[in-house]
Amino acid sequence: MAAKAPVAAEEQAAAAEGKGSCPVEEVALVVPETDDPATPVMTFRAWTLGLGSCVVLIFLNTFFTYRTQPLTISGILAQILVLPAGRFMAAVLPDREVRLLGGRLGSFNLNPGPFNVKEHVIITIFANCGVSYGGGDAYSIGAITVMKAYYKQTISFLCALLIVLTTQILGYGWAGMLRRYLVDPAEMWWPSNLAQVSLFRALHEKDEGGKSRGPSRMRFFLIVFFASFAYYALPGYLLPILTFFSWACWAWPHSITAQQVGSGYHGLGVGAFTLDWAGISAYHGSPLVAPWASIANTAAGFVMFIYLIVPLCYWRFNTFDARRFPIFSNQLFTASGQKYDTTKVLTRDYDLNVAAYESYGKLYLSPLFAISIGSGFLRFTATIVHVLLFHGGDMWRQSRSAMGSAKADVHARLMQRYKQVPQWWFLALLLGSVVVSLLMSFVWREQVQLPWWGMLFAFALAFIVTLPIGVIQATTNQQPGYDIIAQFMIGYALPGKPIANLLFKIYGRISTVHALSFLADLKLGHYMKIPPRCMYTAQLVGTVVAGVVNLAVAWWMLDNIENICDVEALHPDSPWTCPKYRVTFDASVIWGLIGPERLFGRHGLYRNLVWLFLVGAVLPVPVWLLSRAFPEKKWIALINVPVISYGFAGMPPATPTNIATWLVTGTIFNYFVFRYRKGWWQKYNYVLSAALDAGTAFMGVLIFFALQNAGHELKWWGTEVDHCPLASCPTAPGIVVKGCPVF
Repeated sequence: MAAKAPVAAEEQAAAAEGKGSCPVEEVALVVPETDDPATPVMTFRAWTLGLGSCVVLIFLNTFFTYRTQPLTISGILAQILVLPAGRFMAAVLPDREVRLLGGRLGSFNLNPGPFNVKEHVIITIFANCGVSYGGGDAYSIGAITVMKAYYKQTISFLCALLIVLTTQILGYGWAGMLRRYLVDPAEMWWPSNLAQVSLFRALHEKDEGGKSRGPSRMRFFLIVFFASFAYYALPGYLLPILTFFSWACWAWPHSITAQQVGSGYHGLGVGAFTLDWAGISAYHGSPLVAPWASIANTAAGFVMFIYLIVPLCYWRFNTFDARRFPIFSNQLFTASGQKYDTTKVLTRDYDLNVAAYESYGKLYLSPLFAISIGSGFLRFTATIVHVLLFHGGDMWRQSRSAMGSAKADVHARLMQRYKQVPQWWFLALLLGSVVVSLLMSFVWREQVQLPWWGMLFAFALAFIVTLPIGVIQATTNQQPGYDIIAQFMIGYALPGKPIANLLFKIYGRISTVHALSFLADLKLGHYMKIPPRCMYTAQLVGTVVAGVVNLAVAWWMLDNIENICDVEALHPDSPWTCPKYRVTFDASVIWGLIGPERLFGRHGLYRNLVWLFLVGAVLPVPVWLLSRAFPEKKWIALINVPVISYGFAGMPPATPTNIATWLVTGTIFNYFVFRYRKGWWQKYNYVLSAALDAGTAFMGVLIFFALQNAGHELKWWGTEVDHCPLASCPTAPGIVVKGCPVF
């Protein structure tokens, strides 16, 4: 392998002298500190398999994201499948030079030699463009889905395509501008990448049998992969009750309180658990790749919110009239506990009909949903203050180019051998996206509702917050969101405009999500020593291809699946309930249609939640002061207020059971195994994560196309999720809801 190259030996000698070796222990244990610059990267095989895997992944992920249990198929699936395909192409393709237009457009070799790890990495970079962070699709598809499926709005395909492409390319532009801060420094280590690095090594390196105990990493991967593949037939088809195992509801089948507390799907999930890897990793990613400090902070926030704050607000103080509604729900409600019908307060232009709103009544949220929104206020200001206090000095030095070779670790020195991407390449993408987006606000003014100044406001917001959020994700594997803040701001500026609110969120927040996804891939290329210009090409081409396919698939589904996303009109067993996009729709109603002034203003029911902006700004300060006063107490600096608040993020649609099982699993592997079996952890931990992801994804795809898509659905006791019918019942006197007792 490349590990034998002279370049590698030189760098290993430098590392042995302690000059610039990686300061992050997990990275030092997993990432190879070697390179061979002569290894071919952008080969015919890489282009063919890369574009093919990108198209397949974005198709599957778009398809599954509309389902009740959305399945995100990670790039690991492509990472595994392309290995035999690449080796097959290396075995059968001729060693022949192909000239394009007689050589005027250059030439390439069909088969430059054995299929190598760098080709494999660049194919995975292509594939990752089909798996946008956290959702498996371009987030702008959520806004287009809400427009077409919920608001029944007419929007042109060209307008929708420009929305998808400009948000993603805008994110790529932000990523390029922030490389210096979020990719080059060794401290920005992006924990999620270590699982992919481990898998690449397992697939391409041979274990030194005499020096290593246990099976090779490749054999271990295959064992876990086939076990995970076979097991997922149970929660995925035969026994879905394993997804939410709520034993308390069996013990107290007639108690509303017991089911509210014990339901894993509609309650607080106390004692409930999931034996479904897809459920464990669905919302916070794989727990095996999250650092222990991040898990501990998330656990602190989760326990505080779910087991202390929510119960007190619901049973002790009846905060926000909480007992009129389910304790846990992503639905919107009227004062009488019924679901809020937004069509009754809409005009034909999709604006708020104020007279109809006053007549129909105020909008209410479930208690957990309301407090979750408040935690978003806290998280936003806490993230900015935390990063300024703990990382502001480093960022200032980096911005003044003070990060010289003395601070460059072995990976940064190896990457300096390659020709870099000029900053203006990224700047051109950024400015081009801005110009096209502004033109859209004039050409399709009625469809997008967002004026030109709203677009500029969104760009400014993304510019301010992408860096601090990137620092948090690069060091903790958690991404504090500010969706709520973006919609809160534009909701005040443009009240009663739900479509404008959605578009502002896309450009002001979702472009940041895409930027962080691209930055994570840039760090993967950094670890695997992929030339920067190859990374630029692969990410840009993959982004455009994925965006077009993403919209085409979603457009077809929205036009051809009857009543998609309409829970009331769908058959009870239909899988097309769109829980992810229901939350997006609810947010557009809360922040865009009804507006923050009516909910959080001086006379709004939820006005006191706004104080959490101030609380979030204050909380990191004493932690920082204590870390400065007691520098020998390293654990103080690990207290991360934004990540603590992240323990409550994503609920709904995530459930407390998803998060609790994620915390337990992460603690077992990244605290106990890492501390007491470090050799096993170093060799197998990330390989285990990759194998579980891959086995679950393969079986999930197989089950759908072989059984569910053909109408072969099972119906018995084990296929009924949760068995807690009373968990969604209100407990306030006089509230009448179908299927619930009246107090």
